[in-house]
Amino acid sequence: MVLTVDDGHRTVYTDLFPLIRRHRIPVTLFIYPSAISNASYALTWEQLSEMKGSGLVDVQSHTFWHPNFNVERRRLTAPAYERFVQDQFVKSKAILEQRLGGKIDLLAWPFGIYDDQLMQWAREAGYVAAFSIDRRPVTRAGKSMALPRYLIVDADRGARFEALLAPPK
Repeated sequence: MVLTVDDGHRTVYTDLFPLIRRHRIPVTLFIYPSAISNASYALTWEQLSEMKGSGLVDVQSHTFWHPNFNVERRRLTAPAYERFVQDQFVKSKAILEQRLGGKIDLLAWPFGIYDDQLMQWAREAGYVAAFSIDRRPVTRAGKSMALPRYLIVDADRGARFEALLAPPK
C-alpha cells in the first residue's frame, strides 16, 4: 500500500505531517508548484523542504497549476493545447527539481483526467508513471501512465476505510 496526497494544502504540514513522523509512514505528495508559497491555503517551500528532508515524504508533480485538461482542450487550438500541456508538465518538473532537489518523474493527473495523447506527452516530458483516481486495485496488466488510486472521501470511514486497507482476496 502506498499513501499519496494531492495538491499541497497547508493541512498536509499541520495535520498529516505529525502523523507521518509519529507512525513513520512514507507518503508521496503530488504538488502543483504555482500555489506553493503563493496561495493562502497552500504549503510553503520551507514546509515542503522540511517534509522531504524527513526521509518519509517524497514530492512529485501534479502539473504546474492543476488545470482541467478537458476544459483546456475545448478552449485552445490543437497546437496551443499541446504547448499548454507540455508547459504544465515541464514547468512543474523543473521547478520542483530546482526548489527541492531530486528527480521528479511521477505525475498525478489533475481531476483524474488523462487520455492516450496526454500519457504520451507525459512520457516525452520525462515522467515514468502517472496516477489516476480510478477506484480499483493496481494490476500487472495496468498502464504505467494510468495507475489507479483510491480517492478517499468523507464516506470512507470506519469499516469502509478498513475494507480499503484489507489485502485483496
